[in-house]
Amino acid sequence: MEEIAAVRVQPVLARVYAEGWQSWSPVGLQPAAAPPPPVTSVVELTETCQYQRAAPEGTHAGAGLLAIEPGEGAPPVVFGAHAVAERVPVIQAVLRDDQLIVSADGPVVEATDSGPFGMLGALGRWGERFAGDEVTVGGRPVPAVWCSWYQYHDQVTAADVSLNLGRMAALELAADVVQVDAGWAAAPGDWLSVSPRFGDLRGLARQITDMGRRPGIWIAPWMVGRSSELMSAHPDWLVRSPGSGEPVATGAGPGQECLALDLTVPAAAEYLGTVLRTLGEWGFEYFKIDFCYAGAVEGRRHDDLPGVAAYRHGLNLVRSAIGPRALLLGCGAPLLPSIGLVDAMRVGPDIAASWEPASGDGSSWSAPCQRNASRNVISRAWQHGRLWVNDPDCLMLRPSVERREDWAALVARYGGLRASSDAVDELDRWGLEQTRQLLAGASPEPITPS
Repeated sequence: MEEIAAVRVQPVLARVYAEGWQSWSPVGLQPAAAPPPPVTSVVELTETCQYQRAAPEGTHAGAGLLAIEPGEGAPPVVFGAHAVAERVPVIQAVLRDDQLIVSADGPVVEATDSGPFGMLGALGRWGERFAGDEVTVGGRPVPAVWCSWYQYHDQVTAADVSLNLGRMAALELAADVVQVDAGWAAAPGDWLSVSPRFGDLRGLARQITDMGRRPGIWIAPWMVGRSSELMSAHPDWLVRSPGSGEPVATGAGPGQECLALDLTVPAAAEYLGTVLRTLGEWGFEYFKIDFCYAGAVEGRRHDDLPGVAAYRHGLNLVRSAIGPRALLLGCGAPLLPSIGLVDAMRVGPDIAASWEPASGDGSSWSAPCQRNASRNVISRAWQHGRLWVNDPDCLMLRPSVERREDWAALVARYGGLRASSDAVDELDRWGLEQTRQLLAGASPEPITPS
């Protein structure tokens, strides 16, 4: 790390915005004098930390973007990456007396922003400059969606989706896309082997189309489950540790521990392209790609590329394979390297039926819960309409969900992509009416202060 600036601040009043590595990484305006949210588990370290390393204690660390609000009306100072095609610079800030000492491990542009709307305005203007001509929000209109995940999780069946499809028609819910989430494939990586438990995926896509809606699908392109046939047949397609030569683990993936697929291997790239083209031929034209951070892990690949460059290579492959009409939603994705390649982006961790993390201790800042999702959605509001359409995550409005009124209000205020994930017959009168109204109101316009 090289020291690049010393910003004079009011220590008690100053705040720092340190952008997270990927969708689920915690982000928000933090007091400069307070320690940043700690990394409390191996899963958080593996999934949400850039280079799978936590920042030193007491250090604010941003993945390509860090901004300082000095206090007492002084304008924000923004430190942002110059380019992210090969790697994303780590930018750190440490409070020393009345200065925040800023360091970086790569090229960074510093700008003092005296424009309107304070930090929100400064971040938005940085985003517009950084994205430049790469982003055309609204080029592929983002539809309202019904998603299977938060009701059925990985036990979803074709019959479950079909049942809800019929109920949505009867109740005239305006979900243009019906998206099948995780649980349809035999194992992560075995994407052309539909789980017998799930049923007929191709027939379901045809049914969705016949009922006037568009089929959507979840897939984790870079994940290979240890139990998968792909792992057994093609261990040479995996990213390897430079030291031990062992496959690089990506943490707890969908349903099991997973490893990272090396899409610089020509045969692996051709396999994934075949998978995506086949799903397109079956009728799917909305793709939610998940656990995308696995594509950027550092390791030994067929082509000698750093993780970010390999991720961009793979994301370009995905974008090409699904075709120009299909909409692409990123999730668990390295943020800045995805600009210009996804139409919409999840900007927070998974929500849940509870406000606090399931553990109850409140210590995990990236665990699924409404508290963490709400913090990220509000903090990344400036990205909406500038970098992509923000996806705050799904509506969950059935009566068993804690603080459902708060989540509905937040999605109404900040949600670009609006998706419902309740079994329709579990919604009460209030939940059904809120769902109906919110699904009818998605907009790609940028968020600005009121």
